[in-house]
Amino acid sequence: MNELQDLQDWYGHQCNGDWEHSYGVCIETLDNPGWLLKIDVVGTPLETKPFEKVERPGELDWINCQRSETQFVAAGGSKMLPALISVFLDWARTFDQEPNNSLS
Repeated sequence: MNELQDLQDWYGHQCNGDWEHSYGVCIETLDNPGWLLKIDVVGTPLETKPFEKVERPGELDWINCQRSETQFVAAGGSKMLPALISVFLDWARTFDQEPNNSLS
């Protein structure tokens, strides 16, 4: 699986001339070190969908994924960015019902 390409595809499917002006995807670094991934779900099919928190402790391979009212928020160790994206994509695929809008 190519997580980055699939995330780009998901983002592209949300862009409708309006959504992308207020919402989007943000990837930042953390100082512990690690990654912070924030994905806006307002105005997407995921806006009302439940998400069960994902936590995996570890020295370098930790992840913590949850959702707020408006975002999917995930943090993880310095080599865990693909895993964070995968957690989001697995959730998004669960609710993807449009055949022309499917994620790989």
